[in-house]
Amino acid sequence: MPSNDDVFPSLSALLRQALGDLISREATSFLDMCDENIVFEFPYAPEGFTQRLMGKSALAAYLPTVADLLTIESMSLNRVIIGTGFETATIEFDCGGYSNDTGARYDQTYVSVVDLKNGLITRYRDYWNPLVLLSTTKSSPAMAETQ
Repeated sequence: MPSNDDVFPSLSALLRQALGDLISREATSFLDMCDENIVFEFPYAPEGFTQRLMGKSALAAYLPTVADLLTIESMSLNRVIIGTGFETATIEFDCGGYSNDTGARYDQTYVSVVDLKNGLITRYRDYWNPLVLLSTTKSSPAMAETQ
């Protein structure tokens, strides 16, 4: 069960479903599932958007900005591929929600590549379509930087 300080409890639940015992049993929130030195990357992020976060504190500071932009209503797991040695997983999932600015639907398919060590996520590569976000929201702190 996700803790009360979990910004995205549906992501925590989805990762628990996808990764099961590969994630530490003590981890109850998404941040709990992450190593202190996690590298979180957005390979398809447009110029001016966050492309890489280094460390758990940077990720913790970033997550509320996403929650300010979007309300996530659901996440559903489509596919999980666990790599040899159980240290890497590829997760495909759908996310449904809406923009807090415009009310427009935010329906996105993600493919995430997750590296694990000692029950914690050490690297998370988040592949998503930035055009979905841009067409859904009218503004974001990252967009304002490029204008």
